[in-house]
Amino acid sequence: MDYLGDPGIGWPGDIEDKMKMKAAKQQARRGPRMNRAVKVDAWLLVPVLLLVASGLVMVGSSSIAIAESHGVSTYYYLVRHVIYILLGLMLASTFRVIPIVFLERISRPLMWLSALVLLLVFIPGVGHSVNGSTRWITLGFVNFQVVEAVKVMVIIYMAGYLVRKSEMVKIRFFDTLKPLLLAVMLTGILLIQPDMGSAAVITAIVGGMVWLAGAAWRHILLLGMMSLPVFGIAAMEPYRLKRIVSFMNPWADPYNSGFQLTQALIAVGRGEVFGVGLGASIQKLFYLPEAHTDFIFAVLAEEFGLLGVIFILFIFMLLVARIMIIGLMAHRAKRPFAGYVAYGVGLWIGLQALVSIGVNLGVLPTKGLTLPLISSGGSSVLMTFLALGIVFRIRYELYRDAPLKIPRVPNTTGARQ
Repeated sequence: MDYLGDPGIGWPGDIEDKMKMKAAKQQARRGPRMNRAVKVDAWLLVPVLLLVASGLVMVGSSSIAIAESHGVSTYYYLVRHVIYILLGLMLASTFRVIPIVFLERISRPLMWLSALVLLLVFIPGVGHSVNGSTRWITLGFVNFQVVEAVKVMVIIYMAGYLVRKSEMVKIRFFDTLKPLLLAVMLTGILLIQPDMGSAAVITAIVGGMVWLAGAAWRHILLLGMMSLPVFGIAAMEPYRLKRIVSFMNPWADPYNSGFQLTQALIAVGRGEVFGVGLGASIQKLFYLPEAHTDFIFAVLAEEFGLLGVIFILFIFMLLVARIMIIGLMAHRAKRPFAGYVAYGVGLWIGLQALVSIGVNLGVLPTKGLTLPLISSGGSSVLMTFLALGIVFRIRYELYRDAPLKIPRVPNTTGARQ
């Protein structure tokens, strides 16, 4: 083809070299994309696996006595936890392949749908009560705590809202107020159930996402002050007030209102630095209520000591930090919706873990919140895996669509200067 001789790359006669360079560039574009399709973010995956493994160990250790007292198999709660983890992996795999743009398209009605879902628990025959709280709906042979799904829906709705009102939220008070008013609506429904812990977490998630969107500090502080009376009035309920008083001094009534907290503190104190050893906890033997769910961290502190506590805190910190970094990467890649979703998931996991650990250590009043990925609780496990599946999808799309750096082809044909 070079019938004009070999004038060198860049000259009109070098037709073959041009065709070779074009084919090489096309292959360079195809090759990395095929490799990117299977790459997984290890900084995100490893903390999740470590927390799930820790949860399996602790649920197995803390639930044996409870299972025996209920007349079921010794490993009943562990087997159930494994089943929920497998179902959660299926949910995460499903949302891992759903494009983020689809979630953005369906984000608008999710806040109102969240309110409707929360109201389902008050329908006779649908809602299910446990220990005086109506937080579950009956789905055949299992009960589902609807607020866990509501947390995901609120995050997706808020991400869509902040994208649509990206500039207005920064300067207009009403656009900052609107999502928080909707959060107050959900809070009111949750306080009726009652579920003050989840209400506080959802309010904090919404406030945190608005703040990360660039809302003015004065607007955030004003709205925070406006929300205090709502939680103040809710705290005046006799049983909530009793919890707050017992939180201030649980040893004043260690066999009644302060029983849960005193037993949790005894468990933490017995662990000291190195713990009493796996399976050697005494507090889980009918002393500590809900040892495999709300107070599983106290059992962990007793069996693995201060070192175990620091390890779990570090893994949670690593997971939340990585999710927030992925959100920042999405914003830099001009994908604000994906960025806000990642921020919301990071805030949710971080805040709920912080509250759950704080309750177990006596830093916060007693709340019925599970420790993400560790506590036994089907609804929490399923929705946490779903949310993490969305984050994995965001990371995948960022890697897949990142601009490619095509290496320059070296000049080996003696091109003319």
